Amino acid sequence: MQGFKKLVLPLMVAALVAGCGDKKEEAATDEKAPTQVAAKVNGTELTVHQVNYALQRIPNLDAEKSKAASLQVVRNLVEQEVLVQKALADKLDRDPMVVQALDAARRQLLAEAYMSRKLGTPAEPTDAEVSAYFDANPELFAKRKIYRLQEISIKATQDKHDAIRAQLAASKTLNDFVEWLKAEKYEAKVGQGVKPAEQLPQAMLPQLAKMPDGQAMLVNAPDGLLVVVLADSQTQPVTLEQAKPAIVRKLQVDARQKAAKAELDALKAAAKIEYVGEFADAGKEEAAAPAEPAAAPAADAAPDADADAISKGVSGLK
Repeated sequence: MQGFKKLVLPLMVAALVAGCGDKKEEAATDEKAPTQVAAKVNGTELTVHQVNYALQRIPNLDAEKSKAASLQVVRNLVEQEVLVQKALADKLDRDPMVVQALDAARRQLLAEAYMSRKLGTPAEPTDAEVSAYFDANPELFAKRKIYRLQEISIKATQDKHDAIRAQLAASKTLNDFVEWLKAEKYEAKVGQGVKPAEQLPQAMLPQLAKMPDGQAMLVNAPDGLLVVVLADSQTQPVTLEQAKPAIVRKLQVDARQKAAKAELDALKAAAKIEYVGEFADAGKEEAAAPAEPAAAPAADAAPDADADAISKGVSGLK
């Protein structure tokens, strides 16, 4: 039931938004049919509509568990209402921080609602489009591998990168390189794990797929560099039929992101936008930023590696 408990805070925000709004609905509560009421807290009714709304937000809820889930949701709503009533009694809805949080939540909900209604459900890609994506990404499908990796995350400023690259190339073993990092007092974290191709940054895969076991690559990271050593790999291809559901989802997500960007760009172009005072440079940077290629969505890059990863193989690192 922990999943249901996670609904409490989002529901509290929704309830506070409602509590800060028009109170006219309270006068009409006596007209509601009894079947619409799920519970009452100090006379305030919690409705079946509220329960159903919360249930819709629980992912993968099957019919067998819906009854138990609905009961838990009602309990959560009751707990939430008790807290909301106390918060309103203490006039927390007038607290500046709460007012700002409520306004931010309202703005986010409205923005998401507009985009969701505008974009709708993306069309399912054609078989030809699915096949083309399958053929264009052999590292994910026809030549898919399971990789056992060793990683060294190095915190370093940009001016230190060349020295680290040079030392990695000169090191005969991974231990030699790690000892050098220690001697130079670089902050580094070592880790290892087994990952299939689909769990790795897509920008890394073409280079990683070509690397022999024991070789390393160097990848740019937000706060430094990431050394990825390929300990070994095992080929586990998937067929087009097996991959089709995932490819369909991927293409739909890409199509939706592209449509969302186009819609946002159009709205911004039609709007009169002014950046004022200390934020005046925000408009200049936005105008100077190069357009992102549609074929390389940001979702393809992992948080610990950028899309323009610079890789370098080093033989003998074992």
